[in-house]
Amino acid sequence: MKWRVLVLLIYTVLVCLYGSMSSKAQEKLTLLPDAPKPNAATIVGTVTDVNDAVVVGATVVLQGTVLKNPYMSVTNDNGFFQFKDLQPGSAYHVTVSAKGFANWTSAPVILNPGQYVILKASKLSIAEARTIVSVAAKPASLEEIATEQVKVEEQQRIFGIIPNFYVVYDHNAVPLTPKLKFKLATKVAFDPVTIIGVALIAGIDQAGDTPNYGQGAEGYAKRLGASYADGFSDIMIGGAILPSLLHQDPRYFYQGTGTKKSRAWHAISSTFICRGDNGRMQPNYSTIGGDLAAASISMAYYPPSDRGAGRVFGNALINTGERGLADLAQEFLLRGITHKAKKSN
Repeated sequence: MKWRVLVLLIYTVLVCLYGSMSSKAQEKLTLLPDAPKPNAATIVGTVTDVNDAVVVGATVVLQGTVLKNPYMSVTNDNGFFQFKDLQPGSAYHVTVSAKGFANWTSAPVILNPGQYVILKASKLSIAEARTIVSVAAKPASLEEIATEQVKVEEQQRIFGIIPNFYVVYDHNAVPLTPKLKFKLATKVAFDPVTIIGVALIAGIDQAGDTPNYGQGAEGYAKRLGASYADGFSDIMIGGAILPSLLHQDPRYFYQGTGTKKSRAWHAISSTFICRGDNGRMQPNYSTIGGDLAAASISMAYYPPSDRGAGRVFGNALINTGERGLADLAQEFLLRGITHKAKKSN
């Protein structure tokens, strides 16, 4: 998929331009520990008002007897907050505050090892006509956990700009439902940065006079449509349709630990081996099938001089190679410059 070429080029340029950024500045943004802990527990939630409108920018503070200092989070554009790597067996309190609303502190929440708790919010009015969030803790279903994970992934952008939704930094991530697979694919396909990238690719193709659509505005329009169709069919088939039918996870699972050799092998092999929804590793039929299907579909709108079985398999192989390079970049370069990534691990 041509989108990956553009993304890799942008990654390379950004890394060169900003490679000297201080890691200490990033560490200051890390509110929770980086390294996953065995049996660690998680608390997440969404802050809303009595009208079911999300409260953006609310301050959420977590306190507990085992914490040297309180953990603080700020709700994102979806009203979502998250506290991870929490020690089980101890009591925690969650406090929510926001301008125009009354402060609220939860009842004690005691977590079991490995438990993932979603704070269910109900709305109450007080005398000042302000709204607070009353929270009751309840174990979350796998679908609820997956939904919250996708909310985190949808915030991941390289330098806060380039979408990086298909990488998972949570070692305990649960499988996606078919609905969430389509939601994530659609989010990528219609993201404004994706569309801008397609326009740039079409301009590059115009300069190289490929495919053979001719020059001028008409030629550019055809290349723009072809480039978007290539990417759209690839992401929808390889990232949503086939993963749903074959029960496979289309995301890249960041390893982050071990030797460089083991991490490189993990990145490269992810093109051919994926995690199934049952948690087992299996051949990556979804991604490879998506590449072949997208390359085949492109023959319907490419000019006759750019069609043929050789072109189909050639384009599919190019897509596979690009994906391997992209996964290597995910493993070794992009973790530190992906906005929200450190908070999601």
